[in-house]
Amino acid sequence: MSEKQAHKRVIQGRIVSKAGDKSVVMLVERKVVHPKYRKIVKRFKKYTIHDEQNTTKVGDVISAIECKPISKRKAFTLKEIITKGVEL
Repeated sequence: MSEKQAHKRVIQGRIVSKAGDKSVVMLVERKVVHPKYRKIVKRFKKYTIHDEQNTTKVGDVISAIECKPISKRKAFTLKEIITKGVEL
């Protein structure tokens, strides 16, 4: 009997802040159609991402993969850095 790999969500977004040691806050933007007005609007959500080596900086675009909960609000870990940003 072979075990199946569970599907894990992969999200992509921009880092908006460093949230302590080994943690960053990522902003994910998605576009949805408004139910009444049929206009495309942006929806935003922030996720706390686990960054084991502290390699990311504010402004980087990263992708993160779902994992088991690390803390109360952390359930994603860093998968890869897509583009480097400029920290102001």
